[in-house]
Amino acid sequence: MEQKIYNVLFLCTGNSARSILAEKLMGHWGKGKFKTYSAGSHPNGKVNPFALKLLEARGLSIESLRSKSWDEFAVEGAPFLDFVFTVCDNAAGEVCPYWPGQPMTAHWGVEDPAAVEGTDEEKLAAFRKIAGYLENRIKLFAALPIEKLDNMKIKEEIDSIGKIKD
Repeated sequence: MEQKIYNVLFLCTGNSARSILAEKLMGHWGKGKFKTYSAGSHPNGKVNPFALKLLEARGLSIESLRSKSWDEFAVEGAPFLDFVFTVCDNAAGEVCPYWPGQPMTAHWGVEDPAAVEGTDEEKLAAFRKIAGYLENRIKLFAALPIEKLDNMKIKEEIDSIGKIKD
């Protein structure tokens, strides 16, 4: 029997840093089990160069990355979403579009590394720290035996993962 591939969307405001990192890290750790996407409520139109630098340093492809609106995932023909995670507090507080498939949602808020001021090394260190936080949560999520859990237990687990103190 073929294994189900779950579609996961990560949201933040600008879709330039946190959601981009989460998309690629989930794609890496959940390969074969999850198909990942990211979007923003108010996309700023470009991916943060420190996010790109960090992902490249980890050997992850940055080819298809772009800052895009969450509206792309709320239209007819958009991927059927199984999970939607907000990774910033702003996006978590906004009214989301209707998602086809009525996915499970959870808030996995982390600080915005793009807001850090300082030298390039300090900025890159902030991106590394946030990527580490997201990666820890993503690894826990990817390890869940989703196909064996009922929806109530899955929701409990994904909410719990979002509350982990980094």
